Amino acid sequence: MIEPKLAVCYYPEHWPEDRWREDARRMRELGLSFVRIGEFAWSRLEPAEGVYDLDWLQRAIEVLHEAGLGVVLGTPTATPPRWLVGKMPDMLAQDKEGRPRAFGSRRHYCFSHEGYTGECARIVTVLAERFGRHPAVVAWQTDNEYGCHDTVESYSPAARVAFQKWCARKHNDIAALNRAWGNVFWSMELSAFDEIGLPHLTVTEPNPAHVLDFRRFSSDQAIAFNRRQVEIIRRFSPGRAILHNFMGAFDAFDHYGLSKDLDAAAWDSYPLGFLERSRRDDAFKSRYMRVGDPDFQAFHHDLYRACGRGRWWVMEQQPGAVNWGAWNPAPAPGAVRLWTHEAFAAGAEVVSYFRWRQAPFAQEQMHEGLLLPNSEPNAACGEIARVMRDLASCGPFPKTSRADVALVFDYESAWAWAIQPQGRDFSYFDLVFDVYRALRRAGASIDVVPPEPDAVKDRRLILAPGLFAPRESFVAALETCGAVILLGPRAGSKTVDFQIPPDLPPGPLRRLVDVSVTRVESLRPGAEVAIGDAGVFHRWREFLKLGGAAAAELRAVDGETALARSENAFYLAGWPDERLMDAVLRRLFESAGLTGLRLPEGLRIRDEGGRRHFFNYGPDAADLRPFLGERAFLLGEDMLEPCGVAVAETRAAAK
Repeated sequence: MIEPKLAVCYYPEHWPEDRWREDARRMRELGLSFVRIGEFAWSRLEPAEGVYDLDWLQRAIEVLHEAGLGVVLGTPTATPPRWLVGKMPDMLAQDKEGRPRAFGSRRHYCFSHEGYTGECARIVTVLAERFGRHPAVVAWQTDNEYGCHDTVESYSPAARVAFQKWCARKHNDIAALNRAWGNVFWSMELSAFDEIGLPHLTVTEPNPAHVLDFRRFSSDQAIAFNRRQVEIIRRFSPGRAILHNFMGAFDAFDHYGLSKDLDAAAWDSYPLGFLERSRRDDAFKSRYMRVGDPDFQAFHHDLYRACGRGRWWVMEQQPGAVNWGAWNPAPAPGAVRLWTHEAFAAGAEVVSYFRWRQAPFAQEQMHEGLLLPNSEPNAACGEIARVMRDLASCGPFPKTSRADVALVFDYESAWAWAIQPQGRDFSYFDLVFDVYRALRRAGASIDVVPPEPDAVKDRRLILAPGLFAPRESFVAALETCGAVILLGPRAGSKTVDFQIPPDLPPGPLRRLVDVSVTRVESLRPGAEVAIGDAGVFHRWREFLKLGGAAAAELRAVDGETALARSENAFYLAGWPDERLMDAVLRRLFESAGLTGLRLPEGLRIRDEGGRRHFFNYGPDAADLRPFLGERAFLLGEDMLEPCGVAVAETRAAAK
């Protein structure tokens, strides 16, 4: 069982020191257990090169500790100070146009600059030596939101040199690189690794294989940057959890790979800001304007639970209006409570709100906190108090168990289809997320997993839409796992070197479904291909040639196969609309022996450990009785109000 905790992000350097003790007292009275501090404070920790002022941080930690609060200490490397930029101006990342990312905000550094990474190691060592064994320090956060503001890829001289070395290690000789990249095309052949440039500023699009290797390299640089900090913290601060706060709908580096060095994953959940950034239409955004997309938060909870190998936090939870959306509405009454409960139901150990007090200055002064700038409580404080009462009623939460349903999400596939979308609106994230939405509408509890053999063991249904170039070990695991499998569209359509398989797509996945993809087309907005009366394909459509071991389960109105099957494996030959995806899932659930539901719009559930959690994202009350079964309420009642939360438990689980 998990006893979930609440936390908050706090910036003692922003406030007079005589206010700290009162802040700490109020945090504890509200029910908070942990406080994150320090992640943007480098200029106060080291105001000049080699001149350290750590005493103020020591005093802040002591004040929080005396109030009974644990500290999550952030490394300040997301905000290098001005004196450091002046010392080594070439540490600044460069954008695709070759322009330096200037000082004056945050994340103004290049992962490949060896001088800067050395400076980061130095300041992290200073902090870990001083505070690593302090009894108040319960966890560390490395840096802050790697890649935010498009900062994973840098086109600097340092990045070019590092990329050349990376390519030499990967390909060993330049002839192998030329073959892998297909450089015979357009006379792009190279004679030495030091001739390799970065894939930008070309007359037309650069070679997609070149771009993909650069994306792989850039991801590896972020992972190495993080690993260096983790190794220092482990040396000087044993026994403390190390986390990083990832973001939503962000795929510029391999989060699974980076998380292997962490003890737990974390992410920053801003439901209303993310809704405004999404591609959903205005009607959808208006309907959920004050509560957020019913599935977006849950998807990331499931994704980052996989990254953290079962352990994960919400490091920043939206408590009020943010400042960075196209529009920034206030959350509906009850929304903050709903978001908190949904995280705990998905296995979160901690939900931490951003931030304690709204800043009256600088870039985020319009970003609300738990307190107003004058320290009066903001609306979310009342919701947190209610969450504390809810937790007392519900008791500890069951630990998440292995779900019957696994949805594969692969960062390399996201890079590949961003490089070569073949249709302006083709998005790998959107494709996977559309499948996730359909699973949630059917009442499924889901694990989002990497394309690795262990991830597909002991499942009943596995879905892998758009999987770029599955490795042989993963294909072999799918062959022997015994689950019902859904592949396509675009699954197995390239090799790892970004080439069309010699035997046509889906390449090695043909061992699962005996089909060949002979042609593809992208569909402009408004164009659709009807699949009988089951729904339509939009955005993307493929033409299949069936082998002797495959049969058509669904056909388009033009007679082409829309859904093919070989025994327990299916191939979907297009991007389905909601109605078609629901119809496909009904077939898959029946084949897998799973029971699906038809939830009302806006109502979502999660099952875990004999408990069923209900969340109402809709504008109207929802009747829970059709979905209650033999459960009794721990929290809530039959009619669930908008933004409402209910928890019901089987009698066996209650014992």
